[in-house]
Amino acid sequence: MEAAAVEKTVVVEATPQALADRVADRFLARVRARTRNGRIAHIALTGGSMGGAVLGAVRVHPRVGEIDWSLVHFWWGDERFVARADADRNALQSRSALLDHLPVPAENVHEVAASDDGLTLDEAADAYAAELARFGSGDQPWPSFAVCFLGVGPDGHIASLFPDRPEVTVTDAAALAVRDSPKPPPERVTLTRPVLNASKRVWLVLTGADKASALGLALAGASYANVPVAGAKGRKRTVFFVDEAAASEVSPDLFDQSY
Repeated sequence: MEAAAVEKTVVVEATPQALADRVADRFLARVRARTRNGRIAHIALTGGSMGGAVLGAVRVHPRVGEIDWSLVHFWWGDERFVARADADRNALQSRSALLDHLPVPAENVHEVAASDDGLTLDEAADAYAAELARFGSGDQPWPSFAVCFLGVGPDGHIASLFPDRPEVTVTDAAALAVRDSPKPPPERVTLTRPVLNASKRVWLVLTGADKASALGLALAGASYANVPVAGAKGRKRTVFFVDEAAASEVSPDLFDQSY
């Protein structure tokens, strides 16, 4: 139990907005460090209110113009299989919050196919896996994300990997079709744990008292099959960025405000 907690960093801010600002600042510092010598940075984004809040904070950050955005590629940890103009679509939310306001080349934004693009759900998952493979790193058919953002549900789900479902244990695929999702909409495409955990840094952003139990279980080393967030781990760092409400069940001894 203790070993699992030591491997993970918890950063706490008082409010969701303060947290979004903190994450945006760290994100821009990390992307700048990654790209300053011309290296490519692959970033995996998440949806949800905090995913959008972080991107909105990035958009207005005074250092956003210091990044060479032509070196940054954007992906998503999961996507709702809905029409391209549907407000539930993670990519649409991310574009509105940030991407459409940055000088990012169109070919650097790697979206999952939408339900009105002419592909079935399974074909959309296969196409996303093929796109990931174009940027494979080493012997793995997917890129290693410099930063992988993940939201966390009250049930402990990450991306569209939900508790006690087969998708969370799949290791022989990069992207999966998800049907009958416990959370609407019912059809989704998700990255698998091997892809998420190949990231250099996994940053989990969660707010609210309803997330406190999931955070506590993740830090205590719960089974990832039952609590998927417990299995999220970056190769270099795993950081939980949380507000005070979400941190209510965590010992202050685990906080690391220096990160």
